[in-house]
Order: sequence, then C-alpha cells, then structure tokens
Amino acid sequence: MKASAKIRLTIYAFGFAGAALFTVLVARQGFAAVGSAIETARWAILGVIAFHLLSLFCDGIAWWALFPNENRPRLLSLYWMRWIGESISNLVPSAQVGGDIVRARLAAILYGTPLPIAAGTVLADITLGVFTQIVFTLLGLGLLVNATGHTNMVGPILLGAAVGVFAIGGFYVVQRLGMFRLIGLIVSKLASSPDWHSLVTSGETLDQTVRAIYSRISGVVVCCSITLVSLCVASAEVWIVLYVLGIHATFATGLILQSVSMGIRSALFPVPGAIGVQESGYLVVGNLLGIPGDTALALSLISRVRELALGIPGLVVWQLVEGRRLWRARLAGTR
Repeated sequence: MKASAKIRLTIYAFGFAGAALFTVLVARQGFAAVGSAIETARWAILGVIAFHLLSLFCDGIAWWALFPNENRPRLLSLYWMRWIGESISNLVPSAQVGGDIVRARLAAILYGTPLPIAAGTVLADITLGVFTQIVFTLLGLGLLVNATGHTNMVGPILLGAAVGVFAIGGFYVVQRLGMFRLIGLIVSKLASSPDWHSLVTSGETLDQTVRAIYSRISGVVVCCSITLVSLCVASAEVWIVLYVLGIHATFATGLILQSVSMGIRSALFPVPGAIGVQESGYLVVGNLLGIPGDTALALSLISRVRELALGIPGLVVWQLVEGRRLWRARLAGTR
C-alpha cells in the first residue's frame, strides 16, 4: 500500500472513531434534550458569528504585524484571506495546515507579496499562535483549579503543555538554524541533478526571511498579544451562549471552557474536524463547572453551526477567486 493511501486510511479511521464518539455522547445526553438547548439558543448563534468575525479580525491584525512595512498588504485583504484559510482548515479534510498554505498562496499570487515573505509570515504566525495558545490553555487551567478545586486534569494538561512547548520550541530553533536550506540541500543531493540545486538557494532565501521576521521584536510582541486578545474574544462566544441557555456564568467560565477544550482539541489534532473530541472536552470541563451535559453539547454544536455559517461562504469565495485567476490566465494565453 502506498504511503498516501495509508495516510488517507488513517484519516478515515480517526474520522470514523470521532464520529462514533460524537454519536455516543449525544445519545447519552439525549437527542431531544440537546436539540431543545440548541433551539433555545438559536438567536445567540448570530451573536456567536458576530464575535467570531471580531476574533478573525484580531487574527488578521496578528498576521499583519509580522509583515515588513514595505511588503505589508492591506489589513482588510489579510482579513478575508484569514477567513478563507480558516474555512479550509475547518471544513476541508486536508489537515489543519491546509488553510495556512492557501492564505500564503493568496498573499503571494493575488497581492504580489514576495513568496518568501508570504510563506515566512504564515510560518511565524503559526509558531507564535501555538505558543500563545499553550499560554492561554494554562491560564484556563489555573482558573479551572481556582474555581473548582479539582486537580485531576492538571497532570495530563501540564504534560501536554510541556510536550507542546518542547515541540514548538524545537520548531522555532530549527527555523532559526535554517531548516529550508537544509531540506533543499538534502533533496538536491538525493536527486543528483543540477535542476534541483535551485532549492538550496530558495530555501536559504526563506530561512533569511524567517530570521528577519523573528528579529522584529515589536512585530512578534504584537502578534502574540493580539492572538491572546483573539482567544479571549472567542471565549465571549461561549459566554454568550451560556447566558442565553440560562447559565448565568462569569466571563471566566467561558474562558475556562474555551481554553481547556481548545487544548484538548489541539492535543488530538489527528481527528478530522476534532469531531467527538471537541464535544468530549466541553462535557468534561462543563461537568467540573456544574454545567449540564446537554448544555455543554449544545455549546459545541453551536460552534460547529458557526463554522458552517462562516466556512461554507469562505469556501465559495475561495473557489470564485481561484476560478477567476485561472480564467484570466487562460484568456492571456489565447492572445
């Protein structure tokens, strides 16, 4: 069996396991009870979508801050590219990096941003975003322990955070050392062809660009700070739904649910769409906070409704943009 076929089979297996877990969780809480909770919160979904658009705007600012001044696209342009990237990552089974690759491509092809800068800013944005998310998860964990006194989740989450910090720290180090030139050098040696030697030069250019991005401390600080603001705004989505469902919780409760559940979802990233995983996170954390199971599942399902409400139009816009570009290229080729 080819490697690509094995990868697809593994993705399907994780997806099937997640779907089965999702079905079991909803069945245990009662389809009618979960459906009733979602029906109660139907108008809150509009508020969730509005807050997520604000969160996306913050993500766009965080990415924008990493560009050098002379190559910085308009903020609104990065905003809709970020929207398309998230839509792809959420709804297309291409792994989480699929949307990030597309937004780098859009920045380079549609707006003339040099490819090393487009790719380098996305790479740095991902790295700094993961680091900030780990900090956010630890903040939520601290609030959870303070609010409930339960410490049974502390060990696993701290272990996961330590692994995450080690992984992202190692990824940062290899970026600073020049990972892309090394990759190009290895490929060119294996290919034993002069045609592949350009990979070394292009890889070195990308390495230099990434180092320059990280050397702009102000851009790095703004990116991390605004990403943290974005995560807090996303917590407001949870808080709104809780309030509408009759759970008069504090904003800290929404932050705890968002941060710890997000950490669980990130730890089990191989499951496509985190189906079943996200629901489990909300149930476990919600139980510790005294939130009924049907309400916790309704929270998760409403967030998935939001993903569809924003993601489907994002995919349509992406296809229109790509189709328009291909049409223009075909017209130019026939002249």
